[in-house]
Amino acid sequence: MPEDITSKTSAQTLAQALTLTANADGRLRADLHGDFSNGPVGAPPEAGFPFGGLLATLCGEAMRQGLGLTAPLRSLSVQYLAAARFGEPIEFKPRLLRGGRSIAYATVESGQGGRLTHHASATFGADGGPTTPIAPLAAPPPPLDSLDSRPQLRGPMVPRFSRHVEYRFDGGPHILGGNAGRPAVERLWMRCGDGQPLDTPRLCYLLDAIYPPAWTLSPKPAAMATVDLRYDILTDPTPEHCPGGWAFFEFRMLDLGRGWTVDEAVAWGVDGTPLALSRQRRKLAPERPPSP
Repeated sequence: MPEDITSKTSAQTLAQALTLTANADGRLRADLHGDFSNGPVGAPPEAGFPFGGLLATLCGEAMRQGLGLTAPLRSLSVQYLAAARFGEPIEFKPRLLRGGRSIAYATVESGQGGRLTHHASATFGADGGPTTPIAPLAAPPPPLDSLDSRPQLRGPMVPRFSRHVEYRFDGGPHILGGNAGRPAVERLWMRCGDGQPLDTPRLCYLLDAIYPPAWTLSPKPAAMATVDLRYDILTDPTPEHCPGGWAFFEFRMLDLGRGWTVDEAVAWGVDGTPLALSRQRRKLAPERPPSP
């Protein structure tokens, strides 16, 4: 019978994974636990690497906490320079480029054991005065209660980090060929598995908390690695927009070929308020000729 990953007890909570501790030299550090591997649940954590959405969230939080920024995060761009490893703390060194009354620009470098793993930049800014929003939702989300609430992500190929997320798919999941001959799109409601209110760090986590859309096109998923990931926060999540921590997401593949794939994701509140969007570039692993 397929393994139900959502029923497993995790050794580290999401809150613990998002915790940053300050060093005496002004750097911040976090522990990377195997529960947050992007590798398949049917293999040891070391079969994958620390989940990119978690690392992006930590980069943003390291800038906010380390620099004492109070304005909300508005954009975050992360370059994945080298794969981080489990069993060794990762350190973050944030730097303020410019800070004003209404907007601040910052960067952060992260690494392990003197090896640089990530570089990120972010913009923090307070909202201005009231304006008339113009942000229509192209395809309204189905009512949350209309979708199957039973665990739907099953099997040994499901990423380990997904055990910290609750999913309700609109017609999916389509992993491993379910979208063959159709656009590579997944639409679903998501919330963090601990049921905590949705805030900006948790929204950043969820914006990457699914398999690559390209994996819905073929029963044999292509190996790939994230090169860069960008988030734009449009509206800060609140209990009014996201009751129970729920938000609606659409993940869509934009391009696949020439050694790359590019995806985008959009998140909305239950009332259709646009919350955030992301774009991710992944490098495809070279195809090896079959053995003679």
